[in-house]
Amino acid sequence: MEVKTSLLDNMIGVGDMVLLEPLNEDSFIVNLRNRFDHNEIYTYIGSVVISMNPYRSLPIYTPQKVEEYRNRNFYELSPHIYALADEAYRSLRDQDKDQCILITGESGAGKTEASKLVMSYVAAVCGKGQEVNKVKEQLLQSNPVLEAFGNAKTMRNDNSSRFGKYMDIEFDFKGDPLGGVISNYLLEKSRVCKQPRGERNFHIFYQLLSGASDDTLMKLKLDRDFSKYNYLSLDSANVNGLDDAASFRTVRNAMQIVGFMEAEVQSVLELVAAVLKLGNIEFKPESRVNGFDESRVKDKNDLKEMCELLGIEQSVLERAFSYRTVEAKMEKMSTTLNVAQAYYARDALAKNLYSRLFSWLVTRINESIKAQAKTRHKVMGVLDIYGFEIFEDNSFEQFIINYCNEKLQQIFIELTLREEQEEYIREDIEWTNIEYFNNAIICDLIENNQNGILAMLDEECLRPGTVTDDTFLDKLNTICAEHQHFESRLNKNSKFLTDHSLPHSCFRIQHYAGKVLYRVEGFVDKNNDLLYRDLSQAMYKATHSLMRQLFPEGNPAKVNLKRPPTAGFQFKASVGVLMKNLQTKNPNYIRCIKPNDKKVAHIFTDSLVCHQVRYLGLVENVRVRRAGYAFRQPYESCLERYKMLCKKTWPHWRGPARDGVEVLLTDCSVPTEEFAYGRSKIFIRNPRTLFTLEERRRACLEDLATLIQKIYRGWKSRTHFLLLKKSQVVVAAWYRRYAQQNKYQKIKSATLVMQSFVRGWKARNILRQLKYEKRCKEAVTTIAAYWHGTQARMELRRLKTEARNKRAVSVIWAYWQGTKVRREYRKFFRANAGKKIYDFTIQRIMQKYFLGLKTTTMSPMDNTWPAKPYGFLEGAHTQLRRIFHLWRCKKYRGQFTEEKKAVYEEKLEASEIFKDKKALYPSSVSQPFKGDYLEIQKNPKYQKLNSAMEEKVLLADLVNKINRANGKGSPRLFLLTKSNFVLADQKTGQVKASVPLPDLASVSVSTQSDGFFALKLKEGSASASKGDFLLSSEHLIEIITKLHRIGTTAADRDQINIDISDEFLVQFKQDKVCVKFIQGGPKNGNSAACKRKNNRLLEVSVPSP
Repeated sequence: MEVKTSLLDNMIGVGDMVLLEPLNEDSFIVNLRNRFDHNEIYTYIGSVVISMNPYRSLPIYTPQKVEEYRNRNFYELSPHIYALADEAYRSLRDQDKDQCILITGESGAGKTEASKLVMSYVAAVCGKGQEVNKVKEQLLQSNPVLEAFGNAKTMRNDNSSRFGKYMDIEFDFKGDPLGGVISNYLLEKSRVCKQPRGERNFHIFYQLLSGASDDTLMKLKLDRDFSKYNYLSLDSANVNGLDDAASFRTVRNAMQIVGFMEAEVQSVLELVAAVLKLGNIEFKPESRVNGFDESRVKDKNDLKEMCELLGIEQSVLERAFSYRTVEAKMEKMSTTLNVAQAYYARDALAKNLYSRLFSWLVTRINESIKAQAKTRHKVMGVLDIYGFEIFEDNSFEQFIINYCNEKLQQIFIELTLREEQEEYIREDIEWTNIEYFNNAIICDLIENNQNGILAMLDEECLRPGTVTDDTFLDKLNTICAEHQHFESRLNKNSKFLTDHSLPHSCFRIQHYAGKVLYRVEGFVDKNNDLLYRDLSQAMYKATHSLMRQLFPEGNPAKVNLKRPPTAGFQFKASVGVLMKNLQTKNPNYIRCIKPNDKKVAHIFTDSLVCHQVRYLGLVENVRVRRAGYAFRQPYESCLERYKMLCKKTWPHWRGPARDGVEVLLTDCSVPTEEFAYGRSKIFIRNPRTLFTLEERRRACLEDLATLIQKIYRGWKSRTHFLLLKKSQVVVAAWYRRYAQQNKYQKIKSATLVMQSFVRGWKARNILRQLKYEKRCKEAVTTIAAYWHGTQARMELRRLKTEARNKRAVSVIWAYWQGTKVRREYRKFFRANAGKKIYDFTIQRIMQKYFLGLKTTTMSPMDNTWPAKPYGFLEGAHTQLRRIFHLWRCKKYRGQFTEEKKAVYEEKLEASEIFKDKKALYPSSVSQPFKGDYLEIQKNPKYQKLNSAMEEKVLLADLVNKINRANGKGSPRLFLLTKSNFVLADQKTGQVKASVPLPDLASVSVSTQSDGFFALKLKEGSASASKGDFLLSSEHLIEIITKLHRIGTTAADRDQINIDISDEFLVQFKQDKVCVKFIQGGPKNGNSAACKRKNNRLLEVSVPSP
């Protein structure tokens, strides 16, 4: 049976605050500190997870941890964010309940990291497959993109989210992700123009300047130096632990994975660069006749570069910064802007441009990650939004953020109570009404459509006449004076008149998290969020691909005189939609707390944590949870955990689990008022009762452990004895076998020794008898041998005598025959001997001559040949040398491919044209003719030019086109095909001239070592209108050879003439210019230089050889 652990096992402090005794704020903080000191950063309040930011990496997010929490009961293991994520995912997958995970806390508490952990856990436990993995990767990679554009370094957090994000992840019936939808709320766009001291602008600005390549920055007209941009703060530009360059590469890769096209990425970076350029535009006053000052741009360089990035006419944008057009019904009136108004317009444009770009990014990401299937989806929402903010200087942004947190707190209390009530009803437990602080009165103070602060702010922004922040504060003092949660020094309530902590230009609201002082300065302007129509129309005229999508109101054909909705109205509507969305889903809460303001590990600041516990309402949440029964557990789990406390339930209970729990609690004498029986769970009212059961269980486990040890030791001893007994029997049997084997071997050895001695004695007797018989036979044989030897020697002497007599007769006869033959042959020898000796001598000489020819090599380039040994071989020697050379040339040519033959034919033709005529020719002999020096087929830069060529390109080279006006060269691409030659621009690849080869009359070159040549066109041809071409190239020999070769092989046109002269005429449009080549030392080095002498003469100076 699998042994399951529990939340209560090996617990450091109290893992679930519902079980905390006694319950007060001090004990709550002490418990959090105790767990934090032991690296336990997660604590429960029922189903709510409290997450402490450790400010360091902990080994609790490994794949093994994911598998450990997968498909486990929420309270089965120690508190972890994975437990909440698993509970939400299984409820969505198995019970078909839409889920939402609400992550709240102040800046720096770890909300963004918590949302990443939830998403990574869901991605790890859901299904696998190519499409599913692609969707998961896109959902996860959307985070780096949004963090780069929406996060910034603040005093409290190095990666603070400056926008609210809500992501709906959509799943199919199997629980596999199909896609998602992201909603963003209230980007802090004022940060674009101004950042508090010690804080940074949004990450993307620093990442772009640090990580982009030099080529990219040059295209965006940017410099890496942060100090050159007014919108970037310098005191905290570099942050420890943040690698902006690496982050930029991560963002580029993430955008590619999400589905951004390269052109879209470039467009986004251009807009980011435009915002930086916009911040550098400064204005100066210029007096007019009517006495008013008009703003003018100081330095127009940044304005020009920004206009080039966005594709706007500079004059249009410059006018929009100087004038404002006001429309009322059918009338238009143009007014000038002073310097302050121009700076306001500039900053408003920068903020709107960046915030609309961010909204476009969210929309574009949604297009990529949205679910494609149209069937019903299960949804899990993850809300990562700003926590409650109380700063020294709180303005409109903090007011809006705290309003959102009030709404979240309201829905948290409502949903928590509703969840408690539903569980009590489901378990048939009597529900008792719970008293708690309802912050609906604070929400009504802010959002009431008649007398709410937002409604009065909108009314003040829309009314005619002079509207200021002070008039808005006066209105609040008049209408909200009697409200118990509103405080102002100027209202009718006299108790605040002497409150010096409340300045005159401020008001204070008592939120659920505490009192917050708001400075009214800037409320009206930030709520208006006006962008002058002239700027919107100027942006709409831009040719940039995104500008018309970002500024649709600038379309002149759709002018809308209706005032756009205010920022407060839009945010209130967005929050309303969010609240409705959250109320349709089953909520799961993660409350994030940061332990210190120093952003370092191992420091726990009690006052800071206490402040966060108060405004998150955590103690009140525990009280709500404990108002009825503090602890509840399924009957099966309860019986499994505590069955050892009762003899009737230990070790196994055979009946229903509920009956077993009743027997168990009765046997333990637990008072009946301390618990209640639900349908599937046991409810325990007081944590002390649970801890008493735990203490008894711990003591019982010690007794059980002792019993188990006793039984185990007995079993181990018995097993050891039986093993020894069995071993003794086996050892005895083996020993007896060994002893018998030894005894048998000894008897066997003795028998063999006796047998060997007997056999030896018998053998020796037989040997003696055989030796005697052998000696007798040998004596007879010896006597016979001696007798036969004597007879043989006597016969031998007789035979030798006869042989000597016969040989003497044969010798005498042979001498006589030889004498007769010599006498007959002597008369023929003198006539034939000379000829035979001559023939033999000649044969030996020829043989030696031919053997000497074998040392000749097979290389056609080798001109060596053995010297003729004798004069009579002169003709044969010459003919053999010629025949051998022709034969080895034929063998060498047989190894050529068709391409190599063509190259050698071109080299041969170049030799016929230029040899001994052009000084440049000898240096070109060793250089192979490549043809395509630009690699036009492979180079993506020339892909468009290559596709425009209808025929195969025979030669592609970079040449200089000589200008007759000054003799200077302009680089051009020279392309040659079978029917024409083309001159194109080197940078853009645009075709400048295309001339058919039939229109080419001749080519003129000098005799010097220069690379100049003139392409002369036929008079009257279509291409001759612009005149001849005077060019220079390092591959002149190859170009002219290919031109001549094409003219030679073409049957439909005349052969191209090659004129080699140090002086020739070139037709430039209507004038003829003489090109003259002289030898001299040019000033610019070893290359030839062309210089204009007069209107009719170009002089080319060629270095002396």
